Amino acid sequence: MTQYVGAIDQGTTGTRFMVFDHGGQVVANAYEQHEQIYPNPGWVEHDPIEIWENTQQVVLDGLADAGLEANQLDAIGITNQRETTIVWDRETGRPVHNALVWQDRRTTDRVEELQEADKVEDIREKTGLEADAYFSATKTEWILDNAEPLKMQSSRGGDLRDRAREGELVMGTIDSWLIYNLTGNHITDVTNASRTMLYNIRDLEWDDELLEEFDVPKEMVPEVRPSSDEDYYGHTDADGFLGEEVPVAGALGDQQAALFGQTCFDEGDAKNTYGTGSFYLMNTGNEAVKSDHGLLTTIGFQMSGEPVQYALEGSIFITGAAIEWLEDVDLINNAAQTAELARSVDSTDGVYMVPAFTGLGAPHWDGRARGTIVGMTRGTGKEHIVRATLESIAYQTRDVAEAMEADSGVETTSLRVDGGAVKNNFLCQLQSDIIQTEIARPEVDETTALGSAYAAGLAVGYWDTVDELRDNWQIDREFTPEKGQAEVDKLYSRWDDAVERSLNWAQDDEEDE
Repeated sequence: MTQYVGAIDQGTTGTRFMVFDHGGQVVANAYEQHEQIYPNPGWVEHDPIEIWENTQQVVLDGLADAGLEANQLDAIGITNQRETTIVWDRETGRPVHNALVWQDRRTTDRVEELQEADKVEDIREKTGLEADAYFSATKTEWILDNAEPLKMQSSRGGDLRDRAREGELVMGTIDSWLIYNLTGNHITDVTNASRTMLYNIRDLEWDDELLEEFDVPKEMVPEVRPSSDEDYYGHTDADGFLGEEVPVAGALGDQQAALFGQTCFDEGDAKNTYGTGSFYLMNTGNEAVKSDHGLLTTIGFQMSGEPVQYALEGSIFITGAAIEWLEDVDLINNAAQTAELARSVDSTDGVYMVPAFTGLGAPHWDGRARGTIVGMTRGTGKEHIVRATLESIAYQTRDVAEAMEADSGVETTSLRVDGGAVKNNFLCQLQSDIIQTEIARPEVDETTALGSAYAAGLAVGYWDTVDELRDNWQIDREFTPEKGQAEVDKLYSRWDDAVERSLNWAQDDEEDE
């Protein structure tokens, strides 16, 4: 019987299960969307129960569609939307509130308090992160302050923080929610821990001062393990939905998983993933490089028994979601149309679109920036706006690429790309032109799922060495710059002006609410 490795890829809009063979090729693939809940402007929630039910469903569907048995899985890896935060009852497994999604901005005021109290530098020093509503710390604090205390069998209701101190309530990012439901154990990996704003990435432990700052009892946080763990996080339950004991042995936050799946194992290797947002990561080896240009210092991955490898990251909140917005407002019928419309004009005729729908991430970090279109005239058509939207994806990536080179001192010669939007050849060519760098698109573009499969497979000995994984990496197509530096620089200089117009826009709205 042929053996495989499975990967649960729990993303922002849906959950995917994929099965990979030894050559890193996909043999099974199933997907299920989940509901996006928007209780107020700038608030975004998911139902954790729905996510867990969908996870079970896609695992069973994926195996059934490929005609596989659960005992053909040597291991399962997990990759997940990062920072999205859940608090649940350890005994019953019931969440006390919906998950607060990484895009959720409800804790912006709390972040501004931290800025006013001069705590930003201290947070950055310990966690490598900007003080931002994006991360899990303020989300956990908000849930403990605002969730309705549920009457659980295990207690008499009671204050949420008291229950947390007594070890009754636990918190975690989506990986730990899935590991808990799959194995019964409360575990996360170093990459996800590094995104909470509660974990010291240099000392590699939960930071007591930060836990105190956000009033998150230490009893709540998960045990932190390597991303590829030879000791395993646990096994699925033989009496559970799979009917088999399968080791759960690897977990990586989605962007680190893509770094791993793109085999960026060496210092200086870089990748950009184009999903709902875009995430540009560069492996910086065993050194946590401090950023002076608005990037995050984060943990790239850790293999069993080896030191942590760090990365620099530029988080761009909205890229693929800007294409979805074009669809929402009926400027396009489907994402594939964007290339054809954009190609139908030679330029945007001076139109720039800044997709700051949920604020701006790296390198600007302005939670109050909002989406802006500038430069329109009576002659502006939808094709100009569509082209400007695609260009905004490439410009935002250049913002990050320049910050990356300035911080690391390493010039990017080739950028490995993945994610849904890179199927668009027009966008890949545009990206190559705007950052004046070669773009390499791999054959298997589901590199996020692949990375978590690799981590789990290495842990159980399905693959012996990372060299085997490097051999699996195959290029589908390379793009090289077709435009000259001077022409591109001129277009890019106006992008800065457009960004300037979008900054600090939401202030008045929020005071009126």
